[in-house]
Amino acid sequence: MVSRDGVIAAYMMANRRHGAIYIGVSGNLILRVQDHREGRVDGHTKTYGLKRLVWFQPHELMTEAIRHEKRLKRYLRDWKINLIERANPDWADLYPGLIDPGVAWQGDHNDWRDWRPRAPDPPKRRALPKGWNPEGE
Repeated sequence: MVSRDGVIAAYMMANRRHGAIYIGVSGNLILRVQDHREGRVDGHTKTYGLKRLVWFQPHELMTEAIRHEKRLKRYLRDWKINLIERANPDWADLYPGLIDPGVAWQGDHNDWRDWRPRAPDPPKRRALPKGWNPEGE
C-alpha cells in the first residue's frame, strides 16, 4: 500500500460531478495528483482540467495496482460513476484527506489507509429472447 516513495494506488480524477473521468495508477499517489492539479501532466487531465481526485484504491504491490487500473479502464462509464458514487457520493476532492489525514473526507473514515471502496454491482443479465439458440440450431 505504501511504497518507499509513497502510496501505490489506482485512482480516478474528474473535473466535476459526472464530468470527464481519467483513470490512472501511481507508485506515489500524492505527488501524481499534485502533478495533475498543477497541470504538469500533458494529456487528458490537462486538456479537460481534471484536478479533482474522486476515487482511489491503495494496493500493496504496483502489479496489483496496474491490473486494477486496466480492469477499471474496461468498465462502462456508468460502472465507473457507480464506483465513484458508492465511495464518494458528492464527488468531493479526496486530495486534502491524503495530504492531511485529519481532514474528514470519507464518511466516518478519516484515515485513507483504512479506506476500501466497494466494487460496483455487475450489470443485470437480460433474459434471452424466447426460442433464441446461441448454437444456431
